[in-house]
Amino acid sequence: MTRGGRVKDRSEPQRRCIVTGESQPVARLLRFVVGPDGTVVPDLLGKLPGRGIWVAAERDALEAAVTKKLFSRAAKMQVAVPDGLIDDVERQLARRVVELISLGRKSGAAVCGFEKVKGWLSGGASVRVLLQASDASERGKAKLWTPEGARYFDCLSQAELGLAFGRETVVHAALSSGGLGNRVVEEAAKLRGLRQKAGGNGAAAKG
Repeated sequence: MTRGGRVKDRSEPQRRCIVTGESQPVARLLRFVVGPDGTVVPDLLGKLPGRGIWVAAERDALEAAVTKKLFSRAAKMQVAVPDGLIDDVERQLARRVVELISLGRKSGAAVCGFEKVKGWLSGGASVRVLLQASDASERGKAKLWTPEGARYFDCLSQAELGLAFGRETVVHAALSSGGLGNRVVEEAAKLRGLRQKAGGNGAAAKG
């Protein structure tokens, strides 16, 4: 069984990445706007006013957008890029994923702990997402599997997963199928893209 894999839905709204020039579904892009003071502002929820500037949710793409001054080119004006913009986006995405998982926990759509997660996987529960801590033992993580059609992510640390469940640390977690699970998939995929590069906190999905 695979860990990862995403079926592209061509019916999704698409936007063009200012770095690659390729059009992608908005769910795989990060939106930025230029604030009234001419500063680039991340708009992860897609609700801020102004013309959107879109960048692929990958650290390399964001680094290129900053170093090559592509935000100014896209805005057709000189804009200011805050120091630490990429790290700020990463922190916001991590907080967003943790908050969504926490909502799942409160609604009964998420569980944590090896035995509970294994019970869901082996008991026929409809699992949408399997989450395992990036800084946990690979040997321990290999004892669980990703069901057919589910997604796997290891882009959060034990401490970050712990925050979602009100614990100090968590290694294994799972979310059931449904709208919330789909939202976790979308946001976690973006976070993984920012943490894949060497020096990031997490790792890429395993095939």
